[in-house]
Amino acid sequence: MTHIDAQTQTALTRIVAGRQAKGRIPGVVGAVARAGSLAWSAGAGSADLANPGVPPTADSQFLIASQSKTLTAVAIMALRDEGKLSLDDTVEKLIPESKHEGITVRQMLSHASGMQREPVGDVWDLMQFPDRAELVSGWNEAERIGKPHHRFHYSNLVFSLLGEIVARLDGRTWYDAIKARILDPLEMRRTTVGMDGGPAATGYYVPPFSDVPVREPLLDLGAMDACGGLASTAEDLAKWGMFVANPVDEVLSKDTLEEMCQVQIMADVDRWQLAFGLGFMLFRRGERVFVGHDGGMPGHITSTFVHRESGTAGIALFTASSLAPSALATDLIIKVLEDDPLPTEPWVPGSSVPAELAGVLGTWFTEGSPFDFSVKNGVLQAKSPAAPEHQSPAVFTRISEDVYRTTSGRETGELLRITRTPDGTPEKLHWATYLCTRTPLAFAELQS
Repeated sequence: MTHIDAQTQTALTRIVAGRQAKGRIPGVVGAVARAGSLAWSAGAGSADLANPGVPPTADSQFLIASQSKTLTAVAIMALRDEGKLSLDDTVEKLIPESKHEGITVRQMLSHASGMQREPVGDVWDLMQFPDRAELVSGWNEAERIGKPHHRFHYSNLVFSLLGEIVARLDGRTWYDAIKARILDPLEMRRTTVGMDGGPAATGYYVPPFSDVPVREPLLDLGAMDACGGLASTAEDLAKWGMFVANPVDEVLSKDTLEEMCQVQIMADVDRWQLAFGLGFMLFRRGERVFVGHDGGMPGHITSTFVHRESGTAGIALFTASSLAPSALATDLIIKVLEDDPLPTEPWVPGSSVPAELAGVLGTWFTEGSPFDFSVKNGVLQAKSPAAPEHQSPAVFTRISEDVYRTTSGRETGELLRITRTPDGTPEKLHWATYLCTRTPLAFAELQS
């Protein structure tokens, strides 16, 4: 395990124990991953009340339920990167039997389609879940209850259908596709549909006015596995969290994972503390944004969230549903970030400044405001001296002589063009078409 100091480990263990006691949760596992691997974990309570006092561990399987959606979303994005679909494709293009028209893959991934929440048939009352054929026929009977992008509306039905799209485009079952594309490359060996028969935590319902838990059944979700059928362990979810923090190209490119973390729709329109990207929940606490997902099944409620900037993941696994698991997952991350942060990366000097940039460095003014252009490791970047410290600079990539593309930060995608005097001295810049000069000028002066 990556080191977390003993004092912080003790504090983390107390947080988990306190949450287990306060929530009257039979069994809890909390875990933190950082710097690429599981760094700490602790269990509290009992993995199974038939064997009281033996807590669950990082190797105990829990039903992770809707966390499954994040893996489905990664598979969809991988298929997109392979050219097998577009985010603007409509569902009827990918599933010709669909009678709902105009619903795009992007809307489906971000819960912005307006489709009803669950498959038809009161599945959570009867505990009878559709097979693949029934899922598609039921999709055609389901209501589109809202306008696209009008407001966030969570839908297990929609993500189940995304699983059907994965299966059709990949030519194998949803789980076989997930296993080959994600689980095997990341060595997530105990992430399975339902429990795998190894060490596991038993799920319970704890009544509000009784301290006698009721054991919950294990359900077979059928064609709804893509929205909530997986079980996993803290060990495996640590690997998943580290992938979300720092993707590997074998599974998904860094650029595509970053795309998935861009806000598509605001779920919490009152306080802007919860948004959805493409398959991921984006949860804001204070000045930090965490990327991940919750999951809930009878007897199990879980959460994995990642602070991507620091490469830190928090995992919370409960065997009852009386507390929000995301609060514990993010509390664990915050405790580590504040009490035992990773060492600051040392500054490493560069070796040279590209000759064509020598005259570009320094302060330029646009719309009367300064921007400092500098070089780091031979790469041009720019940042306003008034910008907050946490804001990353704009970074540029040379595409031809005196023409650069903004590849990250402010004005991403826009061109930067350098205009020189006859002797080769940079005279002005045009960044996203805006004029940059060495001295501040009013718009009126630009026209004179």
